[in-house]
Amino acid sequence: MPASLEIDLDRSSPVPLYHQVASAIESAIRDGTLPPDTKLENEVALAHRYNLSRPTMRQAMNQLVRSGLVVRRRGVGTQVIGPRVRRDLRLSSLYNDLVSEGANPQTTVLSLERIGAPAQIAEPLRIATGDEVCHLRRLRRADGQPLAVMENWVPSSVAHLDKESLEQDGLYNILRKAGIDFRMAHQRVGATTAGTEQAELLQCNRGSALVMMERTALDSRGIAVEHGHHLYRADRYSFDITLVD
Repeated sequence: MPASLEIDLDRSSPVPLYHQVASAIESAIRDGTLPPDTKLENEVALAHRYNLSRPTMRQAMNQLVRSGLVVRRRGVGTQVIGPRVRRDLRLSSLYNDLVSEGANPQTTVLSLERIGAPAQIAEPLRIATGDEVCHLRRLRRADGQPLAVMENWVPSSVAHLDKESLEQDGLYNILRKAGIDFRMAHQRVGATTAGTEQAELLQCNRGSALVMMERTALDSRGIAVEHGHHLYRADRYSFDITLVD
């Protein structure tokens, strides 16, 4: 059943009606009244509900689409996807960024094991192939909604990691408590699509767009202490970059 929302419009206001509607729906999305995956009424029904023309209602919905708060899906209609997690490109963890934005991060450890480092992991960590590393995979949610599948490798000499700690705190926080002083990182951001496993974990369609991030973090001595490969839902996540000439 599509969700409906009562909105009081001020028709004497200089603020355009389409903007009043879009702002009211945005507020309802941000405060949780309209949670992610909520299906909205179609534009004809919404125009009738608010006594607006269809073009005015379309303008309001287009504004919400451009803001990344709703998406139109063929055969499904218009659905809420919620506000995106926006991150500056800086040396921080997703866990801490979510907390700083007022979101509630939850973590499920999918696997945690000690293995010999394969060559493609040993190289960025600057260790020998076969040296022992802690290999972990986690599913990160934000306010209950799946956001990222994170895979990391940490040299066993760096810190002891356990499932309970990783589900209660962020990896970087745990490593800082172990005495790691993060100073810099090499990072690469790209795009990919969801395979069967990623789609199931992230609750999206197979082939959906994902943001891919690889990072190798170094401590104050220039020693590599962590290498990560993360996948994020592109409809719920983006990077902010400031360019200065």
